[in-house]
Amino acid sequence: MSPSSSVSICSNTNVFAIGELETQLIKPEETLTPKPLLIFTPVEAGEFPVLVLLHGYLLQNSFYSQLSHQIASHGFILVVPQLYSVTGPDATKEIECVVEITNWLPEGLPKFLPTQVTANLTKLGLAGHSRGGKVAFALALNRLRTELKLKFSALIGIDPVDGMDKGKQTPPKVLTYVPHSFNLEMPVMVIGSGLGEVRKNPLFPACAPKGVNHEDFYNECCKPACYFVVKDYGHLDMLDDETKGIRGKATYCLCKNGKCREPMRRFVGGAMVAFLKGYLEEDFSFLMGIKDDELAPVELQKVDFLL
Repeated sequence: MSPSSSVSICSNTNVFAIGELETQLIKPEETLTPKPLLIFTPVEAGEFPVLVLLHGYLLQNSFYSQLSHQIASHGFILVVPQLYSVTGPDATKEIECVVEITNWLPEGLPKFLPTQVTANLTKLGLAGHSRGGKVAFALALNRLRTELKLKFSALIGIDPVDGMDKGKQTPPKVLTYVPHSFNLEMPVMVIGSGLGEVRKNPLFPACAPKGVNHEDFYNECCKPACYFVVKDYGHLDMLDDETKGIRGKATYCLCKNGKCREPMRRFVGGAMVAFLKGYLEEDFSFLMGIKDDELAPVELQKVDFLL
């Protein structure tokens, strides 16, 4: 089914707000998982789709807690790994880490979920922010050394970045600059920040430079795909309101930001819920509502759909 063939369903659910389901954060012992990870899950009995969410460059997975709780409260289980603490420009090891975590899910994830909760791994989504977005696209493009044993059914790039600038992509290169060249065999959503390509000050480069950012990723997507650019918000404005530690404090200093994080985070969470409900659960009413600019907590600079 596609959005154009779906029947609009009236609902009182606001995907940009916390959903009806109570959620729980689970922190498995690090020795029991391939990488340290956080699990956000509904606590109500049921079977729920699963989303693997990849953090941005040098960020902590805990910085995405408010976003993850919002998505989980609408009926999704999120697995949010910490791929590294320190890393260089090459993201190849991160891609392999995500493969290892994904292959671990069938046997490993159920051990940590509440007994009344079941993960539906036939409805599996992959999302990544910033460099994590690059990693997600690379995995979806099968830039792998290890066999992936599960199939992802939906891909989300949250302000993805493929390097420092056009001509300065970091390995492995993802962008080819050939329109509609990504043969992903799954629906894609790309969310961009309007301020991501703007320098905060002359000392630092833009956090999502033009030439390697959301616009370029979307240009290479094939049908079906959707694209939202949020005006007046920055590359890190979907993180928690408070991000602690040295890295947390740096998130306020390095990138051009909006006035506050909540509106951008609510939009990103709501758009992800709408997209996943559409392509994993065949309810496109929420996604079409965003397309028609209903109830979004931010002003959208650009909206585009490839159907």
